[in-house]
Amino acid sequence: MKANITWQQEGVSFLGQVGSGHSVLMDGAPEAGGKNQGPRPMEMILLGVGGCTSFDVVHILRRSRQEITGCQVEMDAQRAEKDPKVFTHIHLHFVITGKNLDPRQVERAIKLSAEKYCSASMMLKATVNITHDYEIREVGQTC
Repeated sequence: MKANITWQQEGVSFLGQVGSGHSVLMDGAPEAGGKNQGPRPMEMILLGVGGCTSFDVVHILRRSRQEITGCQVEMDAQRAEKDPKVFTHIHLHFVITGKNLDPRQVERAIKLSAEKYCSASMMLKATVNITHDYEIREVGQTC
């Protein structure tokens, strides 16, 4: 896997390009010299964890023949107060939507992702307390 980061020569804006051909603009907060034109690098890490585990959960539930129609992960992360301001805790709340979903299968899919498949979570879990919970919503159910 390859990636390239190029400073945009203004403020603290950087263009990230990955081997698959996609690009993302990252920027800092205005108080750090940024123009708030893109996510912060640490936000990208958080999105990576959420995207990685979501991929796993959807894939596992489909393979388990669950009628999943939606998967959303609401993430809440805390960081250390002092530099380096690493993540200290990440909580992932899964909202799984579908028809007649088996709670045991949903719990199993989340556990398998957390303990076996999600590379991003595995990489961080040595230093970050990562917790999970979930709710199941029947198709057509509103918040």
